[in-house]
Amino acid sequence: MRLTLYTDYSLRVLLFLAAKGPYEKANIQEIAEAYQISKNHLMKVIHELGKLGYIETIRGRNGGIRLAKAPEDIVIGAVIRKMEDDFYLVECFHDAKRCAIAPVCGLKRAFSEALKAYLDVLDHYHLSDFLNKKKELGNLLGVEK
Repeated sequence: MRLTLYTDYSLRVLLFLAAKGPYEKANIQEIAEAYQISKNHLMKVIHELGKLGYIETIRGRNGGIRLAKAPEDIVIGAVIRKMEDDFYLVECFHDAKRCAIAPVCGLKRAFSEALKAYLDVLDHYHLSDFLNKKKELGNLLGVEK
Protein backbone atom coordinates (compact mmCIF):
# COMPACT_ATOMS: atom_id res chain seq x y z
CA MET A 1 0.00 0.00 0.00
CA ARG A 2 1.37 3.35 -0.98
CA LEU A 3 -0.20 6.65 -0.07
CA THR A 4 -0.42 9.49 -2.55
CA LEU A 5 1.62 12.65 -2.00
CA TYR A 6 -1.69 14.39 -1.35
CA THR A 7 -2.32 12.21 1.70
CA ASP A 8 1.31 12.40 2.78
CA TYR A 9 1.20 16.21 2.65
CA SER A 10 -2.10 16.17 4.56
CA LEU A 11 -0.52 14.25 7.40
CA ARG A 12 2.51 16.54 7.35
CA VAL A 13 0.31 19.64 7.57
CA LEU A 14 -1.54 18.18 10.55
CA LEU A 15 1.74 17.27 12.27
CA PHE A 16 3.14 20.75 11.65
CA LEU A 17 0.07 22.42 13.12
CA ALA A 18 0.03 20.06 16.09
CA ALA A 19 3.72 20.76 16.75
CA LYS A 20 3.04 24.49 16.53
CA GLY A 21 0.38 24.28 19.23
CA PRO A 22 -3.40 24.07 19.45
CA TYR A 23 -4.10 27.79 19.24
CA GLU A 24 -1.12 28.90 17.20
CA LYS A 25 -1.62 29.86 13.58
CA ALA A 26 0.69 28.99 10.73
CA ASN A 27 0.74 29.93 7.08
CA ILE A 28 1.30 27.98 3.90
CA GLN A 29 4.72 29.53 3.34
CA GLU A 30 5.99 28.30 6.73
CA ILE A 31 4.81 24.77 6.08
CA ALA A 32 6.15 24.71 2.52
CA GLU A 33 9.57 25.86 3.73
CA ALA A 34 9.65 23.42 6.64
CA TYR A 35 9.02 20.44 4.37
CA GLN A 36 10.55 21.92 1.20
CA ILE A 37 7.41 21.24 -0.80
CA SER A 38 5.32 23.22 -3.27
CA LYS A 39 2.99 25.92 -1.96
CA ASN A 40 0.58 25.12 -4.80
CA HIS A 41 0.25 21.50 -3.65
CA LEU A 42 -0.22 22.63 -0.07
CA MET A 43 -2.97 25.07 -0.99
CA LYS A 44 -5.07 22.22 -2.39
CA VAL A 45 -4.36 20.02 0.62
CA ILE A 46 -5.15 22.77 3.10
CA HIS A 47 -8.36 23.62 1.30
CA GLU A 48 -9.50 19.99 1.54
CA LEU A 49 -8.44 19.65 5.20
CA GLY A 50 -10.49 22.77 5.93
CA LYS A 51 -13.56 21.42 4.12
CA LEU A 52 -13.27 18.20 6.11
CA GLY A 53 -13.08 20.11 9.41
CA TYR A 54 -9.55 19.11 10.41
CA ILE A 55 -8.17 22.62 10.18
CA GLU A 56 -9.53 26.10 10.53
CA THR A 57 -8.58 28.73 7.98
CA ILE A 58 -8.61 32.33 9.14
CA ARG A 59 -8.63 34.98 6.44
CA GLY A 60 -7.34 38.50 6.69
CA ARG A 61 -4.30 40.35 7.89
CA ASN A 62 -3.79 38.20 10.98
CA GLY A 63 -5.02 35.08 9.25
CA GLY A 64 -3.52 31.67 8.93
CA ILE A 65 -4.41 28.08 9.61
CA ARG A 66 -4.61 26.01 12.76
CA LEU A 67 -6.03 22.73 13.91
CA ALA A 68 -9.81 22.73 14.26
CA LYS A 69 -9.74 19.61 16.44
CA ALA A 70 -7.56 18.46 19.29
CA PRO A 71 -4.77 16.09 18.14
CA GLU A 72 -6.28 13.30 20.23
CA ASP A 73 -9.51 13.64 18.20
CA ILE A 74 -7.84 13.22 14.80
CA VAL A 75 -7.78 9.54 13.81
CA ILE A 76 -5.06 8.79 11.27
CA GLY A 77 -7.06 6.04 9.55
CA ALA A 78 -9.98 8.42 9.04
CA VAL A 79 -7.73 11.10 7.55
CA ILE A 80 -6.25 8.60 5.12
CA ARG A 81 -9.68 7.30 4.07
CA LYS A 82 -10.86 10.84 3.36
CA MET A 83 -7.74 12.05 1.55
CA GLU A 84 -7.07 9.08 -0.74
CA ASP A 85 -8.89 9.00 -4.07
CA ASP A 86 -9.21 5.25 -4.09
CA PHE A 87 -7.84 2.09 -2.58
CA TYR A 88 -7.58 0.04 -5.76
CA LEU A 89 -4.68 -2.21 -4.83
CA VAL A 90 -5.21 -4.27 -7.96
CA GLU A 91 -7.10 -3.61 -11.17
CA CYS A 92 -10.04 -5.84 -10.28
CA PHE A 93 -10.93 -3.57 -7.35
CA HIS A 94 -12.00 -1.06 -9.97
CA ASP A 95 -12.80 -3.06 -13.09
CA ALA A 96 -13.01 -6.85 -12.81
CA LYS A 97 -13.94 -7.11 -16.49
CA ARG A 98 -10.37 -6.23 -17.52
CA CYS A 99 -8.83 -9.28 -15.84
CA ALA A 100 -9.24 -12.68 -17.50
CA ILE A 101 -9.03 -14.63 -14.22
CA ALA A 102 -11.32 -12.40 -12.14
CA PRO A 103 -14.17 -14.94 -11.96
CA VAL A 104 -11.97 -17.53 -10.20
CA CYS A 105 -9.18 -15.48 -8.63
CA GLY A 106 -8.85 -15.34 -4.86
CA LEU A 107 -6.37 -12.47 -4.82
CA LYS A 108 -9.05 -9.80 -4.61
CA ARG A 109 -10.33 -11.24 -1.34
CA ALA A 110 -6.81 -11.47 0.10
CA PHE A 111 -6.02 -7.89 -0.92
CA SER A 112 -9.34 -6.71 0.50
CA GLU A 113 -8.54 -8.32 3.84
CA ALA A 114 -5.04 -6.83 3.81
CA LEU A 115 -6.39 -3.36 3.07
CA LYS A 116 -8.93 -3.65 5.88
CA ALA A 117 -6.19 -4.76 8.31
CA TYR A 118 -3.97 -1.86 7.18
CA LEU A 119 -6.70 0.71 7.82
CA ASP A 120 -7.78 -0.98 11.07
CA VAL A 121 -4.24 -0.53 12.43
CA LEU A 122 -4.20 3.14 11.44
CA ASP A 123 -7.58 3.63 13.14
CA HIS A 124 -5.83 2.94 16.45
CA TYR A 125 -3.57 5.96 16.03
CA HIS A 126 -4.40 9.58 16.69
CA LEU A 127 -2.39 12.64 15.72
CA SER A 128 -1.48 13.04 19.39
CA ASP A 129 0.34 9.67 19.30
CA PHE A 130 3.02 11.26 17.13
CA LEU A 131 3.69 14.20 19.42
CA ASN A 132 5.65 12.38 22.12
CA LYS A 133 8.74 14.26 20.90
CA LYS A 134 6.90 17.50 20.20
CA LYS A 135 9.82 19.77 21.04
CA GLU A 136 12.21 17.87 18.77
CA LEU A 137 9.57 17.79 16.02
CA GLY A 138 9.06 21.52 16.39
CA ASN A 139 12.80 22.13 16.19
CA LEU A 140 13.11 20.08 13.00
CA LEU A 141 10.21 21.97 11.44
CA GLY A 142 11.42 25.38 12.56
CA VAL A 143 8.41 25.94 14.77
CA GLU A 144 9.12 28.67 17.29
CA LYS A 145 8.59 27.50 20.88
